[in-house]
Amino acid sequence: MRFVWLDVEDEADLLGDLDIETFPTLLLAADGRRASFFGPLPPQPGVLARMLTSMAAPATADPQAQALLERVRAAHA
Repeated sequence: MRFVWLDVEDEADLLGDLDIETFPTLLLAADGRRASFFGPLPPQPGVLARMLTSMAAPATADPQAQALLERVRAAHA
């Protein structure tokens, strides 16, 4: 697993037109290449643990999430 912290103010150029209003907001990619989840998540470790466990099943995120993932990967390669 790889975790990347983005500061929405310091790295606003990566967000493009996305406006993050709820924190924490997570972008998860099961294989590091395909966005699986993008949205707010309650700050509860159990919820995140269940999400990470369930990521083995393929999911499709919206095109904005996929584009954000690709920008993050390029910036933090």
